[in-house]
Amino acid sequence: MKTGIICDFFCIVLVLLACSTTLYAKDMRVMEIEFEKQKALLLEKASREKQAALKEAMESRQRILSDRKALEAAISKLRKKNSQLKKANQIYGARLGTLSTRLKGLRTTLEKREGEVSELVGFIRIDAKDLNTLLHQSLQSAFMPGREKVLQPILNQTEFPGMDDIRSMVNLFFDEIALSGQVRIVRAPLVTRSGKGTIGDILVLGNFSAAYHISGETGFLIYSPKSQRLFALSKLPSWHMRRKIMAYMSGRSEDVPIDISKGAALRQLTHRLGLMEEIPRGGPIVWPIIAIAVLATLIIIERAIYLFRKGSNIETFANNIYRYASNGEWKRCIELCEQEQNRSVPRILLAGIRSRDMKREDMEDVLQEAILNEIPGLERFLSTLGMLGAIAPLLGLLGTVTGMINTFHVITYYGTGDPRMMSAGISEALVTTMLGLTAAIPIMVCHSLLSRRVENIIAQMEEKAITLVNIVFKMRKER
Repeated sequence: MKTGIICDFFCIVLVLLACSTTLYAKDMRVMEIEFEKQKALLLEKASREKQAALKEAMESRQRILSDRKALEAAISKLRKKNSQLKKANQIYGARLGTLSTRLKGLRTTLEKREGEVSELVGFIRIDAKDLNTLLHQSLQSAFMPGREKVLQPILNQTEFPGMDDIRSMVNLFFDEIALSGQVRIVRAPLVTRSGKGTIGDILVLGNFSAAYHISGETGFLIYSPKSQRLFALSKLPSWHMRRKIMAYMSGRSEDVPIDISKGAALRQLTHRLGLMEEIPRGGPIVWPIIAIAVLATLIIIERAIYLFRKGSNIETFANNIYRYASNGEWKRCIELCEQEQNRSVPRILLAGIRSRDMKREDMEDVLQEAILNEIPGLERFLSTLGMLGAIAPLLGLLGTVTGMINTFHVITYYGTGDPRMMSAGISEALVTTMLGLTAAIPIMVCHSLLSRRVENIIAQMEEKAITLVNIVFKMRKER
């Protein structure tokens, strides 16, 4: 306000100065009157403004005083509130320290729990993978295809496994354990040896193996994990195994063949070659060995039948002859011997009876001559059989040598990079050796047995002849 008055004053001074210059020539009295008028107006204006300023200042002071009281009340209130806030702050500070300590403990516990949960989830997923592999390879999946889909939520790395998923996995575990210990017969689809799908009776032996019976055909089944289907073994098992399987499926037997290797042994059965399949792999040397085996078999059969007829019922026949000879019934003895002339001992005894009136030395010579006449017939073909038994392994050895020569020729031309190139020669070498020994061993055994039989018959002839001589000369002495 004072600043405005001063400004107005300077303005008036400037006006006066200006007027003085313009009214320089006027009357100083007029100027003074005008000046006074102007001064009075300015003073009045300044007084009004002063009054207004004072009034405004008083109002401002009153407002300031009223505001001060309000401010002092507010300040007092704020101080009280500040004091309360300080106390609350202290309480909350202490609580914050406690909560911070607790938070650290909870974070440590959380990290520990997260580690345990992560480890547990890892174990669960590993078990789920193992179970998935087990189910894919399990024979039971052929009857329940797609049951491993329950494990997909657990195997999925982006999802956290829930308790329902874990329960499902545990149920699969226990179901598989229960099924792996069951032996049951079910009617289910299978693929036959000709590649056609059909429905048949299937004997499930746990998780080890399975057998089938369809339209008069019985055999084993192979499980394919890739397609989760059962395929009939391309080669039927032996008739003994088939009979066992059928007897078990019909309840007539308590035992059944089982492949505990889960199909490995059955697959080997399909690759196993029979004797007739092995023979052509032995090369040209095989056929002479087979011819020797056939010829030796015929000789063995002929000799066995011949010697059996020659040596049967000798003791009974000789006892009858001795009884009649002791009673002097020579005619009866001759009749009995003539009835059995196809055998060696009766012919020997007949020669001795006919020479009963000779001296002892002469009679013994007659009997010895008769025995010598019988020996060639008894020993016929035995030397040939022994020769065949000696030739067979030599031919097998010859086949081994030729097979190894062929193998070395293959190595010379093609190297040793592919073992299959050498398999033909090695197979020829081994097959001929096998066949040679297979033929030679039975031949030598039979040759020994037949030779022993011939020796026994010769010994029987000599023993019966000596007994007859003793009986004849004993009767002479008694006379």
